[in-house]
Amino acid sequence: MEYHDKVLKCSECGAEFVFTSGEQMFFADKGFKNEPKRCKNCKAKRAEGGGGGHASSMRSETKTNCSQCGKETTVPFRPTQGRPVFCRECFQQRRAMGAA
Repeated sequence: MEYHDKVLKCSECGAEFVFTSGEQMFFADKGFKNEPKRCKNCKAKRAEGGGGGHASSMRSETKTNCSQCGKETTVPFRPTQGRPVFCRECFQQRRAMGAA
């Protein structure tokens, strides 16, 4: 397939940037389906934490009971029905037994 440079518009700052044929080949080799949405400057700002909301900054915590000891605990994820959830102590205990 032959690639040609494309001019795209940044979704954040609105500036135009060039999506080079080399970058297009790289995207195709990696199996990426979508073209880039941000210029290099906005992408760099976002990577260093300056732009947009990151999933890690919006971590949700859920109160639940430990499946092993029954103690109330808080976990950094939403428990899935049918899967056990452990408090920190029980989790560390199970991890130590698994490594031995």
